[in-house]
Amino acid sequence: MKFVLAPDSFKESMSAAQAVSAMRSGVLSAIPDAVCVGVPMADGGEGTVDAVVDALNGERVTVEVRDPLGRPTPATYGYIPHRRLAVIEIAAAAGIALVARHERNALDASSFGVGELVISALEHGATDLLVGLGGSATNDGGAGMLSALGAEFTDADGTRLAPGGAALEHLHRINLDGLDPRLAGIRIRLACDVTAPLLGPDGASSVFGPQKGASAADVVRLESALTRLAEVTSSTLGSVHPDRAGAGAAGGLGFAFLEYLGADARPGVEVVAETVDLDGSLADADWVFTGEGSVDAQTALGKTPFGVAQVARRHHTPVVIFAGRVSADASVLLEHGVVELVEITPRGTPIEQALRGGPAALTRAAHEFCSRL
Repeated sequence: MKFVLAPDSFKESMSAAQAVSAMRSGVLSAIPDAVCVGVPMADGGEGTVDAVVDALNGERVTVEVRDPLGRPTPATYGYIPHRRLAVIEIAAAAGIALVARHERNALDASSFGVGELVISALEHGATDLLVGLGGSATNDGGAGMLSALGAEFTDADGTRLAPGGAALEHLHRINLDGLDPRLAGIRIRLACDVTAPLLGPDGASSVFGPQKGASAADVVRLESALTRLAEVTSSTLGSVHPDRAGAGAAGGLGFAFLEYLGADARPGVEVVAETVDLDGSLADADWVFTGEGSVDAQTALGKTPFGVAQVARRHHTPVVIFAGRVSADASVLLEHGVVELVEITPRGTPIEQALRGGPAALTRAAHEFCSRL
C-alpha cells in the first residue's frame, strides 16, 4: 500500500518535514510494509522555503540584506543546485515581522532587501525563482526591489528618490539601463494567493496599508504615489497593467515582478505542488495524507490541504486531512475529494501542550487511521 504524505507545517508545532516524519512513523507502525513517499508542502507563505528545500534536498543560504527600514538583517532563502532553483519568501527581507509595531511606517518602508535576495540567488547561478509573496511591511510598488536590481527612480531634477512608497509621488523617470542583465534569462514564478490589483479600493494601499501602519491620510498619499508609479511605468515600458490580479500583493511587489521582470503569478499551493512534483509522487498512490495546524471552511480558498486534495482528485486518490483543530465548517472539504478530517488533539487540551505534543499526536492519529484499513 502506497501513502503520499504531503502536509504543510503545523504552525508553532512542527515543520512540514517534521509532520511528514510523524505521519510516516504512524503509518509504518500500523502497516510495516507500507510505502511512504514524503512530499513536504506549503502554499507560498511562511514555510515555503523549508518545504521546498526539504522536498528537493536543497540548501539554505543566509545573506545580510536591508530590512524595510534599511537596517542590516540576516535573511535566508533556499537553493536547489541541480535545478538552479532559488526559493525566496519576500517576508525574509521585507516582512512585517521584522518591524516592531511602533516602528511601522508604510510611507518610508522599502523592499530593497528583496532585490538583494534576488541578486544573491543570481550569483549562486539561479535561473528559476519561486517567490512567495506575503507578509510585507512595505507599500512601495516594488521600487525598492528594482532599485537593488539596478533600476534608477528619479524626480524631475534627476535626483534619486528616497526609499519608500511616499517618495514615488515625485517620480518623473525610471531608468532601466543598469538593471542586472542576468534577469533577462530567468524564470520567475510568484506563489501568490492575493488577487488584489495595484490601485483602487481593493488595491495595495487601501486594503493592506492600514495593516502596515498607514493612517487614512497615509493611504491617500500612497494611492497617489502608486498611481504615479503606474503612469511612469506605462511611459517606460510602453504599457502597464495595474489591474492584473496579484499586482497589489506585498505592497505592490507583485506589480514590479509582473511588469518589470516578466513573472507569472499563480495560487501558491499550485506553484509549490508543481515545483516538488506532487503529481509525479501520486502515481499509483492508495492514500494521500495532508494537513496543517487548523482547518476550516477557509481552507477551501486555497490553503495547502485543499490544493493537495485537488491534485489527488485528478488521480482519484482518497485524501485524509489531519489537523490540530478541525472546525465544524471544514466539512465543506468532504465535497472535494477528502474522505476524512482527523483532529489529532483532544478538545480542551491547553494550547501550549497541544503544540508541544503535536508530532506525537500526529503519529498516533496516523497509526489509528491506518489500523482501520
